[in-house]
Amino acid sequence: MKKLKVGIAGYGIVGKRRHGCLDESSGFDVVGVCDRSFLTAGTLPNGINYFSDYRDLLLEDLDVLVVCLTNDVAAKVTIDALKLGMHVFCEKPPGRDVEDILKVISYEEKSPDLKLMYGFNHRYHNSVKDALKLVSSGKMGRVINMRGIYGKSKMITFNQSDWRTKREIAGGGVLLDQGIHMVDLMRMFAGEFTEVQSFISNQHWGYDVEDNAYALMRTDNGIVGVLNSSATQWRHRFNLDINLERGSIILGGILSGTKSYGAETLQIMETLESR
Repeated sequence: MKKLKVGIAGYGIVGKRRHGCLDESSGFDVVGVCDRSFLTAGTLPNGINYFSDYRDLLLEDLDVLVVCLTNDVAAKVTIDALKLGMHVFCEKPPGRDVEDILKVISYEEKSPDLKLMYGFNHRYHNSVKDALKLVSSGKMGRVINMRGIYGKSKMITFNQSDWRTKREIAGGGVLLDQGIHMVDLMRMFAGEFTEVQSFISNQHWGYDVEDNAYALMRTDNGIVGVLNSSATQWRHRFNLDINLERGSIILGGILSGTKSYGAETLQIMETLESR
């Protein structure tokens, strides 16, 4: 099988991590990368071409573009790659706001033969996949409601840069950076939420983006989701309660690069009537 030629736009920590994943597969060959840290264009010791501008990378003969750039340019670079006939994998979020995302959708719809995928990797964790299998089986009845908490202790943690605190670049704060994963999981278990009530706050850290988001959401068939995405959770926490007609599924912990959220656990609580 012919290998797909891949370029990586944004070659920092995340871009290099994606490179490692691609190298583990026999179907891909990374042929070019770009990053603002490169002062000029050239060739790395392993033969991969590097550039300082993503537009130069797009001139390469590529089948796939992996986008690991900041939120302010992610949507534009995705669109530029789709226009050139490339499949795209982009880190979340898809853009800073709805306008960004609608632009991407319009170009994706014009390219039905191309694949566009985003880095919502939490749905691929084993505990989440096992929970989805159980919910989909119907053994515990339909989902009634869900409660999710995803929190960390700062807006900028570990070796992250500070662009996530700047609205013009990030578009939003902890909800777009981290809580979006919990929203994705809730939608996967419940379907689309059509009613949303929410509050956001930046009272603690004082950046121009939210450090806490609180949402109350409901689907057309009455499933309710409650979410708190927080940057004032002093002990890092991931927790999702899925309450069904005949019991509950509780997901706790998530394996991450920081290892700060604890081991992944899946607890199953059955009602007396279901035993």
